[in-house]
Amino acid sequence: MLNYEKRFYNQKVRLIAGCDEAGRGPIAGPVVAAAVIFPRDYQNEEINDSKKLSAKTRETLAGIIKRDALAYAIIFIDAPTIDKINILEASRLAMEQALHKLKVKYDLVISDAMELYHEKCRVIPLIKADAKVLAVAAASILAKTARDAYMEKLDKEYPQYQFKVHKGYPTPLHLKLLKQYGPIKGVYRFSYKPVKNLGYEQLDLFNC
Repeated sequence: MLNYEKRFYNQKVRLIAGCDEAGRGPIAGPVVAAAVIFPRDYQNEEINDSKKLSAKTRETLAGIIKRDALAYAIIFIDAPTIDKINILEASRLAMEQALHKLKVKYDLVISDAMELYHEKCRVIPLIKADAKVLAVAAASILAKTARDAYMEKLDKEYPQYQFKVHKGYPTPLHLKLLKQYGPIKGVYRFSYKPVKNLGYEQLDLFNC
């Protein structure tokens, strides 16, 4: 059971917000961040780093997290913004916006190894926090399931790219389809090497 955060609770720290992101590696689609606050005594042995769970388990747990959390928020940052400010800053922005969107006041933030500069309370950027801290693991599940759902909707709009299969990651199949059909404006990350190397130009990239 994940409980690393318990060492930080005291009279001043009563609620902890955990945040994480999904989608830094793909060449298409948004980066998504989530923030979660659980009751101080909340326990759930099933919640873990989203990468260690099956898609079906993640979906089930996402519903449980949304039901049991004191507050949660999910934020999408689109591909043109990622191209404009880079993926690290886009991930940071998504986490900060998710925290800002929470409707419950928290006393401490634990992020998955991300420095957050606009928080008024203390932020602990913990390496592999999604495998140690319950709220961060929950945030990773919400971010992953929200992003996967987005890519599945995109698959219906552009079936030839098979986004439902690869979720935007640069798999051999995806790279083959990308070369065949070309990148979609507003969907692909033109600053990423696999897209950039195709030689396409995206006009008015930041004004679309």
